[in-house]
Amino acid sequence: MKNQPIGIFDSGVGGLTVAQAIKQILPGESVVYFGDTAHLPYGDKSAESIRYYSGKITEFLIGHDSKIVLVACNSASASAFDTLKEEFREKLILIDVIDPVVNYLSTRKFGKVGIIGTKRTISSGTYDHKLKVKSPDTEVVSMATPLLVPMIEEGFIFDDISNAIIRTYLSNEMLSGIQALVLGCTHYPIIKNQISRFFNFNVEVIDSARIVSLVLKETLEKNDLLNDSGKVNDRFYVSDYTP
Repeated sequence: MKNQPIGIFDSGVGGLTVAQAIKQILPGESVVYFGDTAHLPYGDKSAESIRYYSGKITEFLIGHDSKIVLVACNSASASAFDTLKEEFREKLILIDVIDPVVNYLSTRKFGKVGIIGTKRTISSGTYDHKLKVKSPDTEVVSMATPLLVPMIEEGFIFDDISNAIIRTYLSNEMLSGIQALVLGCTHYPIIKNQISRFFNFNVEVIDSARIVSLVLKETLEKNDLLNDSGKVNDRFYVSDYTP
């Protein structure tokens, strides 16, 4: 089983930022990636729909012999992760992208933390609730930034359009005085440099990719699941493709 791939899924290309970090930290591991482009973005879908899509994709990844599944989508982690753990706990280990970030933040003792994400992630209150439990002295402010995912998926990056959208969101008064900003969507690391530049690099911009990859490595080691075959076979799938 240890030589089987790591299953990863997201609503689109965002999860590839996590897959890239995994390949950097665990180059000897194979990955099977599924981007649910037919239902992109998850951020404006109901929790029920996200749970349905996530369950079907997890079954797909199990069918491709995944030894562990990483839910590389914040909206799915917020809306479906608990359901997935309950449904598939007898079959494999699952990891989300929210808990590792919350645990990381609890070690940093920030005074004020901002969180940006999709409507679904922010409205779920998952980050807020978990951070209040882990870091009760930290002020947490959350803001939905729904235009960022379609902007990134359409390739508007490092241009006047993306800079204007980013500036409009991040100029919101509620983010004033933050010491750290959580990128609560795995698409957002693609524009991490633009976001950091907006804050003149004075705010720690936190994306989940490396943090989650280190947790994944620790989990594989703990369960004796590191690939020792010397063979790597990465596979990538999408649910819809329009040239």
